[in-house]
Amino acid sequence: MKSLKAQEHILADASQQINVLEHTTMDPFQLKLENSGLFPLRPTGIEIFQVNIGKMCNQICKHCHVDAGPDRKEIMTRDTMQQCIQVLQNYPELRIIDITGGAPEMNPDFCWFVEEIKKLSKHIIVRSNLTIILANKKYYGLPAFYKEHSIEVVSSLPFYTQDRTDRQRGNGVFEDSIKALQLLNDQGYGIEGTGLLLNLVYNPAGAFLPPSQPALQKEYKQALEEKYKIHFNQLYTIVNMPISRYLDYLLASDNYEMYMEKLIGAFNPAAAKNVMCRNTISIGWDGYLYDCDFNQMLELKVDSPSKHISRFDLSALINRDIIIGQHCYGCTAGAGSSCGGATT
Repeated sequence: MKSLKAQEHILADASQQINVLEHTTMDPFQLKLENSGLFPLRPTGIEIFQVNIGKMCNQICKHCHVDAGPDRKEIMTRDTMQQCIQVLQNYPELRIIDITGGAPEMNPDFCWFVEEIKKLSKHIIVRSNLTIILANKKYYGLPAFYKEHSIEVVSSLPFYTQDRTDRQRGNGVFEDSIKALQLLNDQGYGIEGTGLLLNLVYNPAGAFLPPSQPALQKEYKQALEEKYKIHFNQLYTIVNMPISRYLDYLLASDNYEMYMEKLIGAFNPAAAKNVMCRNTISIGWDGYLYDCDFNQMLELKVDSPSKHISRFDLSALINRDIIIGQHCYGCTAGAGSSCGGATT
């Protein structure tokens, strides 16, 4: 696995990334929304409470928009988690809790956080990179823990072959991912009739859009079952966002202009209407609020007086304007893209 030093950014911070994205001759995203009758973009309601509990991860993936890795120190404290729990107690409308990272399981209070949220009868999604289950013996019990609390597990598997997966996520990742999926299947995950949801995520390995989600799901199911006896529920295709490490890749490979033109040319008003920022609020590791996970990585806090979990006001957040930028083309191209896959 490459060190973080070897993955050093061309663009060192969020402001530089925004400068690259906004200072181009390409069609402004706002204009596309205006022509579609969608500007200003506003929430339709908030039901998903997505929490990034830390940027620490046991992997360094080339497409990672979080820029996560083993050396990241940003981690949500128990005090901030307690503030999140208080908000969830106050607002029953927030019924889906989406826990992400980094590898969220590496937060020392991860299990405590999950247990406290389950006391509120919420549906919990954990976005696991799979390999964390085998990374250290203290994580070996995760599949059983997920089952005990009826957690929906969403896991990245760039492809159903070793070469393409390891090229994107590091040597040995595919083999460990397969073992982890088999362990989850042993607990009943992905098996029809158990109610234990196991969903996989596909990200393109290059500067192109994902293929048809239903067609690719069929390929994944057939290949993984035939070769590894692995079962899962759904496959989510997610467009790589032109931010963080993936923006570095686009610039270093001279693919940036071409990729952005591809996204802009594939703009779909139906996908724009269903983007995840319209029913989701994103909470950063330090408790600040964002329209989505991608705005969080660009440090674009919500346009609302309720900017921190300690000042959470659902009414104010529902009535805010969503902050947009050129990176938003990634969610509105073709069949659309969200944390739950295609939007159309």
